[in-house]
Amino acid sequence: MSSDEPQRQPGDGPEEPTARPSEPAARQDGPAEGPAERASRPSDPAPGGDRDDRATGDRAPADRAPGDRPTPPKGTPGAPGRGTPGPGAPDGGPSTQQLRPLGRPKGAAPQGSPQGAPDPSTQQLRAIPPGPGQSQGQQHQGWAPREPEQGAAGAAAASVSAAPGDGAPGDGAPGKAAKSGKKKRPKRKGWRRLFPTWRMVLAGFIFVVLLCVGGFTAGYLLIDIPPANATATKQANVYLYADGTELARDDSRGMNRENVPLSKVPKHVQHAVLAAEDRDFYGESAVDPKAMLRAAWNTVTGKGKQSGSTITQQYVKNYYLGQEQTVTRKVKEFFISIKLDREVSKDDILQGYLNTSYFGRNAYGVQAAAQAYYGKDVEDLTVGQGAYLATLVNAPNAYDVAAHPENKPNAVGRWNYVLNGMVKEGWLSSADREKQKFPAPEQARGNQDLSGQRGYVVKAVEDYLIENKIVEEDALHRGGYRITTTLQKPRQDAFVKAVDDQVMSKLDKKARKIDRNVRVGGASVDPKTGKVVAMYGGIDYTKQFVNNATRRDYQVGSTFKPFVFTSAVQNGSTTQSGTPITPNTIYDGNNRRPVQGWDGGQYAPANEDDGQYGDITVREATDKSVNSVYAQMAVDVGSDRVKDTAVALGVPEKTPDLTASPSIALGPSTASVLDMTEAYATLANHGQHGSYTLVEKITKDGEDVALPERGEKTAVSREAADTTTSILRSVVDSGTGTAALAAGRPAAGKTGTAEEDKAAWFAGYTPDLATVVAVMGQDPKTAVQTPLYGALGERRINGGGYPARVWAQFTKDALEGKSVKEFDLELEPGADVPVQPDPSEGAEEPDPDEDTGGANGGDEDTGGTADGGAADGGGDQGGQNQGQNQGQNQGPTGGQDQGGQTQGPTAGQDQGGQTQGQDQGQTQGQNQGPTGGGADGGAADGGAQGGQQGALGGLTQGTTTGPRGRGGD
Repeated sequence: MSSDEPQRQPGDGPEEPTARPSEPAARQDGPAEGPAERASRPSDPAPGGDRDDRATGDRAPADRAPGDRPTPPKGTPGAPGRGTPGPGAPDGGPSTQQLRPLGRPKGAAPQGSPQGAPDPSTQQLRAIPPGPGQSQGQQHQGWAPREPEQGAAGAAAASVSAAPGDGAPGDGAPGKAAKSGKKKRPKRKGWRRLFPTWRMVLAGFIFVVLLCVGGFTAGYLLIDIPPANATATKQANVYLYADGTELARDDSRGMNRENVPLSKVPKHVQHAVLAAEDRDFYGESAVDPKAMLRAAWNTVTGKGKQSGSTITQQYVKNYYLGQEQTVTRKVKEFFISIKLDREVSKDDILQGYLNTSYFGRNAYGVQAAAQAYYGKDVEDLTVGQGAYLATLVNAPNAYDVAAHPENKPNAVGRWNYVLNGMVKEGWLSSADREKQKFPAPEQARGNQDLSGQRGYVVKAVEDYLIENKIVEEDALHRGGYRITTTLQKPRQDAFVKAVDDQVMSKLDKKARKIDRNVRVGGASVDPKTGKVVAMYGGIDYTKQFVNNATRRDYQVGSTFKPFVFTSAVQNGSTTQSGTPITPNTIYDGNNRRPVQGWDGGQYAPANEDDGQYGDITVREATDKSVNSVYAQMAVDVGSDRVKDTAVALGVPEKTPDLTASPSIALGPSTASVLDMTEAYATLANHGQHGSYTLVEKITKDGEDVALPERGEKTAVSREAADTTTSILRSVVDSGTGTAALAAGRPAAGKTGTAEEDKAAWFAGYTPDLATVVAVMGQDPKTAVQTPLYGALGERRINGGGYPARVWAQFTKDALEGKSVKEFDLELEPGADVPVQPDPSEGAEEPDPDEDTGGANGGDEDTGGTADGGAADGGGDQGGQNQGQNQGQNQGPTGGQDQGGQTQGPTAGQDQGGQTQGQDQGQTQGQNQGPTGGGADGGAADGGAQGGQQGALGGLTQGTTTGPRGRGGD
């Protein structure tokens, strides 16, 4: 601080408070001080020397009128029109007041001065009243600077406003505070008010842009790619024969669709679709705003409803959304398309589009369309055919020229448009374009349903895939599988024809009500591979829904007996007396003979028609299906072992009624036709078992589905299987199955009849083919199993009749053109040693009181005399004597004529007596009364060799009907 600055003296009075920011600083009246004057004027160094100017002037601030400014007293320096006061000013006048400069706003540093020092160039002066103890005559000398209270800008404004003529307070003129120099914008008047200003337009445009950007961002973030809709994922399962021809198309659960990979679609077909729908597909974005606007404009202006959607958008609509025409769907389609285009390749989108587009004729996808219009796979389509399918995408119904020939000109025009587009895009040469001719499609066919055998095959294949865990059930029902079955079309057709010729053509449902209950099931397996080559499930899947080839609710009857013998050989079993069981082992074949060695209670099964056979070999017992022999054999082997052998051969372990007891031999279990075919195929394959298979190949979307290994293994020894085959050959050659000889092939087989004749079976095989046929009885309304008495005009239906005839015709046709093969058998020791009959027994006259009379009572297929036929008598004199004595001494008999024909009241119609005396119960004179004669009238017992001798024993015809036996064959 300089020494020449005036110092505040004691008694100067209280320090003047600092002016409030809201109050204007007091200004010096009079002309503004020039630079020279400010420079020559000493500054007031007294700190805190501010004085409130409201204490000066003519009146206090309290009684000052609003808008008035303080007027300095006369003689005050700076008053207008007055001079500077001199030293001789009176006391109490202006001369006693001191003026000090106004400071800057607080916080504003003075420019060009040391920090904290006031800037003389911007300071304003104000009067400082005398302090206490200071006389009015005492005059302060110098000017005291005021501390800064306003910013530099405010000080400058205050300085400017203090200039004369501005109307600022202190200039002696009334006025208001200084205002901005900008002029106020005039208000819009008249028509101008109707139009927005450019500012409004700009603001609106920015708002719209921000709204669109915000909406796009929100839509992109909030709308996710959804899972495929249920309609898009449903496909048909396509079933093919082994040669690749279509067998069935199961579209009952969904659409007729079959997805194919893009690699399976020829390039010319792909290009045709692109030329028709979206030629810039590979070079454009997912959406085309220009195309959308153009389509909308054309629709509004009446040029027809058009779509501006790209292929990507159409695919999104087909696969992820739906066909509804709503704004919501279009918005979703827009955003999903953009996202999908960023996440999925163009090839994948095109593949999805080709597999989901609708082509008409209930065909979804290009593969289904190729089949519907040209009956071929998509990979076999020509350029012209591919272009026609591409034409259909735009208007499937309108461009189907087969259904709407009147629209052919339009369809041809669209077809040309597609081909020309391919040329324009470089996808087809002009020369090839000129060669194309419009490929007229095939006539529209009705939807391929599951009628006839197709439904049975589909159901069987489904069960096979699910039970073997090849495909999950839900996945299979969603469809999309291409399944090549093992079925061979020629053999499948042959099976249908055999059933039609041998059974269905003979039904008379009007004349015989029971004929309405006839059902047929059949299956055929290649023994070497286990492949099912043919199957018959019923007359029509839409009429009889249950597959008779796979159902497990009918007893298999005597077709189970060979498994008992196989188990005996496999396990080296012996009789109760310790004799090894071979085809020549002797068993007691009498009716209701209690089994020996069974600790589960008494069991004495009846033979068919209560037949009495006495001592009989296993081979004969098999020919005649003697229940008492096989029940005893099951005990000798062990019923648990019998069950194990049956399961090893192919009978499912969980088959109903497959219980380990002596009755297992009589076939109360209810294995299916297909199950039994598998088991017999194992015997035909020398004991090597591999599970049957119905599927050769399966694919999904072009990818192979893994199939289980067949895993062939030895179920039983070759000796066990082949020895069984040897006794089953005897059944066909001279037993109950002679009708199978019509196949013209070496064959082995076994007949069987369910309890109460509710089903009749024939199971047989050649070295090349194993086949099982069953005729069943079932009420069509109640589904209750019913006996077949009287069906097809026959008293009884047995395995050696209609089932064996169907088997023979099918086997003959199925093997036509193949060389005849003989069985190559390796038998167990002793199997080929014949039993030598005791000559004394042949000449001995039977005791009338013994049950040795002629009735064999075995199964329904063995009628005639027990000892007078080829089996026992043949050319033997003993057979002649016994037959003669029985005919003459023992009452009425059902004797034999040529070939062993039974001559009872209902003598059969066939030579060999295969169907003689059915249900008539003709008997050969037994003392205990007449018993039923065999159904086959003596083919096994009389035969061609013993016909003449048997005729001598049939002098008297039996006339009495005896009781029918139970169980067995």
